[in-house]
Amino acid sequence: MMVRFLLDGEVVALDAVLPTATLLDHLRYRLRRTGTKEGCSEGDCGACTVLVGTLDAEGSAITWRAVNACILFLPMLDGKALLTVESLGAAGALNPLQACMAANGSSQCGFCTPGFVMSLYGRCIGAKGAELPVTDVIAGNLCRCTGYGPILAAAQTVERLPRDDAAMVATLRDLARSETLSGESAGQRWFVPRTAAALADLLAAWPEARIVAGATDVGLWVTKGLRDLETLIFIGDIPELQHIDESREGLTLGAGVRYADAHAAFARLHPDLGELVRRIGGLQVRNAATIGGNIANGSPIGDGPPALIALGATLTLRSAGGKRTMPLEDYFLDYGRQDRRAGEFIEAIHVPRPGANDLIHISKLSRRFDSDISAVCGAFALRVEQGVVASARIAFGGMAATPRRASACEAALTGQPFTLATIERAAAALRADFTPVSDVRGSAAYRLDAAANLLLRLWAKAQGEAVSVLELEDALGGA
Repeated sequence: MMVRFLLDGEVVALDAVLPTATLLDHLRYRLRRTGTKEGCSEGDCGACTVLVGTLDAEGSAITWRAVNACILFLPMLDGKALLTVESLGAAGALNPLQACMAANGSSQCGFCTPGFVMSLYGRCIGAKGAELPVTDVIAGNLCRCTGYGPILAAAQTVERLPRDDAAMVATLRDLARSETLSGESAGQRWFVPRTAAALADLLAAWPEARIVAGATDVGLWVTKGLRDLETLIFIGDIPELQHIDESREGLTLGAGVRYADAHAAFARLHPDLGELVRRIGGLQVRNAATIGGNIANGSPIGDGPPALIALGATLTLRSAGGKRTMPLEDYFLDYGRQDRRAGEFIEAIHVPRPGANDLIHISKLSRRFDSDISAVCGAFALRVEQGVVASARIAFGGMAATPRRASACEAALTGQPFTLATIERAAAALRADFTPVSDVRGSAAYRLDAAANLLLRLWAKAQGEAVSVLELEDALGGA
């Protein structure tokens, strides 16, 4: 079957598509659209930013997203619309945003400029994330010439631009498929199912297939690791995996929900969770990365799992043979090994709503504030009743081979008065919980000290910030 998508409103049909062929390479080497730049090939610099549009649930409008073309595989474009920097001008003229950036001196070497233009154009037309501050919108775009001031000035000058997608909406309706799309090329096969039942059947037939949701991790296996992937199943077009259900009991998310779509719901569950999500990659990454994908690949430094573990999240896994549910922490067995049986996929994640007496604190520590991987990510959920810690759930990322609870620390807190002395004992107990490694993001000693200090930060937060973290460190002898 052909992969079909719209480029500037015109249908592009591709046959014999390699499942790991990237959109960036196709634009530059096949279509000669060289305005989309190759900077990092790992979704970090934003030089390859394009806008991808999908029909909304009603089929009446297009939802646009800024994404990184360098780690977006061509089968993921089927049935969608695409805009590149070449799409913005008319008859060789600059659009108002481009003209403002040119007049404002918003470009120095110019290499990163097309990516900035596409991120800011998405903001101008109300793309996903347009409600965020402009600094958040372009946090996933790097300028090596440090020219951010004029770029921000241009963004504040041109904030909204009209766009008429009516004709494109009609064409996307015609391109919509209900059946599974499949293809094979150069010994690689791929599938794009449209229902969860079809996904279960495919995994029963191809249990070793690699499931790809947003490709923000798998994309690097190809572009950086040069891995050959024989069979891929792309799950980004399954509506059943994209639901968000909020209730009094908590939040239930389909595994295919993207972080950008879950941000507001997570923030309503708890502000710290919303702030954590805001710092997961740049907007382009959050527009592609999914909650289930972040869990499924089992990274020990994935930002989402520690917070969800501390909040008591559960997973629902599904296969052709049925479903099963487990606590999220039980899913992670060892480095690179998760409790997902042959033919299974993560269907949904349920996160209980914190109670009125729960103290929640979630912190991510990284060498760079935005668009960086955690050195340590700590999440704390304490229930305090009448001055006593009735229960404690504490989880860390970056401290072990998997995201993991701190059982000794939890034991040192549970049943004890919520006092600084209790915090001191619990901070010391963290050293019995973890034996972290030293790497480029931090030494083992740093990680242990940082983990203890995050517990101190929880204490300071509970006191209304009346006591500074530095003062607490002095009180505990620099724990």
